[in-house]
Amino acid sequence: MNVIFMGTPDFAVDSLKKLIESEFEVKAVVTQPDRPNSRGKKVVFSPVKQTALDNGIEILQPTKLKDAIFIEKLKSYDPDYIVVVAYGRILPSEILSIPNYACINLHASILPKYRGAAPLHWAVIEGEKKSGATTMIMDQGMDTGDMLYKFEVEITDDMTTGCLHDIISKEGAKLLIDTLRDYAAGKIKPEKQNEDEATYTKMINRDTGKIDWSKSSAEIHNLVRGTFPYPGAFALLKGERIKLSNSKVLDAKLDTKILPGTILDAGSEGLIVKTGNGALSFEEIQIPGKKRMKVSDYARGNESLIGKRFEP
Repeated sequence: MNVIFMGTPDFAVDSLKKLIESEFEVKAVVTQPDRPNSRGKKVVFSPVKQTALDNGIEILQPTKLKDAIFIEKLKSYDPDYIVVVAYGRILPSEILSIPNYACINLHASILPKYRGAAPLHWAVIEGEKKSGATTMIMDQGMDTGDMLYKFEVEITDDMTTGCLHDIISKEGAKLLIDTLRDYAAGKIKPEKQNEDEATYTKMINRDTGKIDWSKSSAEIHNLVRGTFPYPGAFALLKGERIKLSNSKVLDAKLDTKILPGTILDAGSEGLIVKTGNGALSFEEIQIPGKKRMKVSDYARGNESLIGKRFEP
């Protein structure tokens, strides 16, 4: 069967590779246009584009999805499926109607919860105990289509978004192949989503990780896990953005007169900071212009942080 694959970031690469290894024929890959890197100096290819190049697959990078020439190009492949994994844009009806079977999307949440962007980040930030992925038939809404297959993954108390991402990327690729095979064979009965249970996420940006020290230790710990490795949790100290990672909730009863954000210790036990209801330790620290390092290493060669207070 002919397949057109649409995707952009790392999360989509496992699915594309699994398709290439399968009996399906990937006729073309559609990915977002090339953009400069974070410093704006060098144009970088998306991970999906690089994978397509490595495998000799034709690449399309439209700026407008409704462009008539692009639509006709897609039709020329006579695709049985258009597969979408983290492409980054909502498809118009002109594309949804092209494949012989359906446009199938792999979404990184247990729908109908966490529709939209960055569902894995928000599942961890909000302290969910499980996440997963869902395959669905795409419609014109944002992750609103009829569901096909799902799987679930436990989110442990120390799991980061990076770890969860890797698990769901790999398992989701397997789910996608099963979905394509079984849907074509008539083995799947699509299931409507319950709109009463639907939730939506918002985009993640570099300010998402700002720590509010008045919150509980558990809430801050979830933020640290949920924003690692990107965009990273941070706090301001004398106007400088200090990134903090590898956190642990401490069982500590402290004087309520100590203000949240106060640094209680910084050494071999990590950076210990007063929170809204206790304390949290951080094993790693990153100051502007430097690489991430162990707090114990930082403490040996820098001014003591003990007694200082992060900005609220």
